[in-house]
Amino acid sequence: MSTQHPVVSRAQWLAARQQLWLHEKSLTHQRDALAAARQALPWMKVDKPYRFTGPNGELGLTDLFAGRSQLLLYHFMFAEGWDEGCPGCSFLADHFDGANLHLAHHDVSLVAVSRAPYEQFQAFRQRMGWQFPWYSSAGSGFNEDFGVSVGGEGERQYNYEPYNGGESELPGLSAFFKDQDGTLYHTYSTYARGLDIMVNTYNFLDIAPLGRNEAGTMDWVRHHDRYQGQAQKPHCCHE
Repeated sequence: MSTQHPVVSRAQWLAARQQLWLHEKSLTHQRDALAAARQALPWMKVDKPYRFTGPNGELGLTDLFAGRSQLLLYHFMFAEGWDEGCPGCSFLADHFDGANLHLAHHDVSLVAVSRAPYEQFQAFRQRMGWQFPWYSSAGSGFNEDFGVSVGGEGERQYNYEPYNGGESELPGLSAFFKDQDGTLYHTYSTYARGLDIMVNTYNFLDIAPLGRNEAGTMDWVRHHDRYQGQAQKPHCCHE
């Protein structure tokens, strides 16, 4: 395969690599500073009695912590009447079970929540082979309050700015903390490209010679059981 990259001597390659290494070190320090700033954000008390549905019936937000003090909640795009989840959300969710092997032993629960009734995404969950906890927020205002159900009319907001796209359901990740007295706090939410950090496949691709090699964000992504079948265009992506 021909490329447009220059081919150089080892000495020239090492000089170029050392310059990039300095850039990488700077970015690592910036990422550490960003993580510290994220954790220093003020918290907001959660007062609404949100209700969810799981395998054993109705639960409150407290129950989703599963006895831990920290909760990472992925807002998974699966609306009422859908047969399968968003391919982009499914791409992220393919990374959850491996992370949960470790997060559960570091006082963190990682779960998904969707707007569809609980029964409607069980066949898809079984098809994908996922084990992470996945709950329904059907019948509550949870998705609207956390900025992932944006409706189809009126003034719409997503990712902290006006939204004019065609989707009414969108992805996101929210973080919560539970105090010793049971008080719940919303500490952080991120959306769109802010979710890239959760996709380890992208971290590998960013090291590969051709990088992400995509015309649009996640335009190549399919449900993991469809890469060998007929290509289907995802009905969502992160912009």
